[in-house]
Amino acid sequence: MTDQPAAVERELESHDAFTPREDDTGYDLETTVFETTVTADEGEGKRDGEFRVTITLPTLSAATADTGPTVEQVVEDGWFETLERRLEDTFSLAHTSTHDEPVLERDSDEVRVILEYVAWDAAEGIEDAKTLLEYVEGTYAQGIVPGYEYEGEAATLLENAQSRGQQAAEGDGNSGGMPM
Repeated sequence: MTDQPAAVERELESHDAFTPREDDTGYDLETTVFETTVTADEGEGKRDGEFRVTITLPTLSAATADTGPTVEQVVEDGWFETLERRLEDTFSLAHTSTHDEPVLERDSDEVRVILEYVAWDAAEGIEDAKTLLEYVEGTYAQGIVPGYEYEGEAATLLENAQSRGQQAAEGDGNSGGMPM
């Protein structure tokens, strides 16, 4: 068990998308390909928790295979600036209206996105965590630059998207001809 407020701990334990992290530092969201951490502290007053949600993403150059073209620094910087701008609206999807601006910490191989917010209700706080983390993952996937060969989590995202696209095309009952 991690050191969470009781209401938050109950919600995380009963939610099928979260599992305790092996290092006992919080909970991991199982529906993303990236490393995630969800923690909460006691909220002030009647608030159930002050949440801190972190997702670690590979930089563009760290996500590309060594066998392909090298990501130039100008492309890497442009990619990161675009990611920052896209994540400015992250909290527009959340129940909470009490939050800090998203923080992005970047080094040569990783970008850590840190989202901090207050939840009046533990269940809503947990749903916000899931929504926010999946939004960041989707935003990352949208920002993958064509023309490179990807590996790791980025390759998994691309493979999952292609698989879902093929399943949708096969399941629509359309044999490839003109719609009726």
